[in-house]
This record gives sequence, C-alpha cells and structure tokens, in this order.
Amino acid sequence: MSSAYLVPVAQLLRDVPSTMGLDFEAPFDEPREFTPRGSAETDVFAEAPVHAVLRLESFSGGLRARGTVEAPWHGTCRRCSTPVLGRSTVAVNERFVDHQAPGDEESYLIIDDFIDLAPLIHDAIFLDLPLAPLCREDCQGLCPYCGIDHNEATCTCQAPVDARWATLDGLRFTEEEAGESKEV
Repeated sequence: MSSAYLVPVAQLLRDVPSTMGLDFEAPFDEPREFTPRGSAETDVFAEAPVHAVLRLESFSGGLRARGTVEAPWHGTCRRCSTPVLGRSTVAVNERFVDHQAPGDEESYLIIDDFIDLAPLIHDAIFLDLPLAPLCREDCQGLCPYCGIDHNEATCTCQAPVDARWATLDGLRFTEEEAGESKEV
C-alpha cells in the first residue's frame, strides 16, 4: 500500500549534501492506527487532512526534515463544554538516521532507503494539541449551581453559605481598627 508519508530518499543519501522539497496533503491516520480519544479530550479525526511543507536536507549519515505541518483538531471547551474546532500549525526540525546511537531516541530511522514521515507528523501534531481549549477567550462558562451557560443567559444563583463560617459574615471592622497595630 502506497502512502504519501513514505518518501524514497536513496538519491538524497547518495548525493550529500542535497535537498528535496515536499508539499503534500494526506489523511492524518489513514491506517486507523490510533483509537479515538474520549469526548472530553482534544483529538484529530483519522480522516482529517494534514498539510505538510518540508525540506529534506542530506548529511553524512542521515537527513534533516525542516518545515511545517498542520492539521485540524476538535475538542471541548474547558469552561462551557461546547464543541471547539481549531488548527495546529507546527514547525518541525527533525533528523532521520541510518541507525540510532545509544541514547539517541530523538531521531527517526531510515529503513530501506525510505523515510516514514507519519511518526514525525503524528508526534508534532499530538504534542501541539491544546490540553484545555476555549471556545473563545472571554468564555463565561457554566453556572456551577444550575448549569446555565453564562455566554447565553444569566442566572441569580448564589453560593450556599457554609454554616461553619456564617458568624464571620456579621463581623465588621472600621478602618481605624483594621489599620491599627498593637506591636511593641
């Protein structure tokens, strides 16, 4: 099965230094490798189009992939629980190598003169997803008592009074009492 994420790089690896430009669009998770996250988590639909603009640069022992990847995401507003749509645009600058040295887990492998850009793109997009998105910056959220959406209506709910602290409500200080100090 052919994939837009699989790129033949034999020519780049032979002609060091050389470059190759890539500009493609492909489904985020064509083989359906990832299970969808829960409705309260930010996620990317499997069929969501990923747009990648990358420049591959060869060096002795590998390649460097630089550019941007972008994909749409969906989630739930952390304040009012409405669906939220957004777009992640991530700058990438990663290495592909023939074999990883011990302690070099921050590179991707070149296998049989091909690189698979899918892991790089998935990592970049997943790391950029907002943990707690907002539907808008000034979202008022939900009333914690009646559940009304403060973006659409108002309510008259008040926090219940905790009987253990109720006697402090009657305690009032004048400005003179509050400002005086009895230190010696």
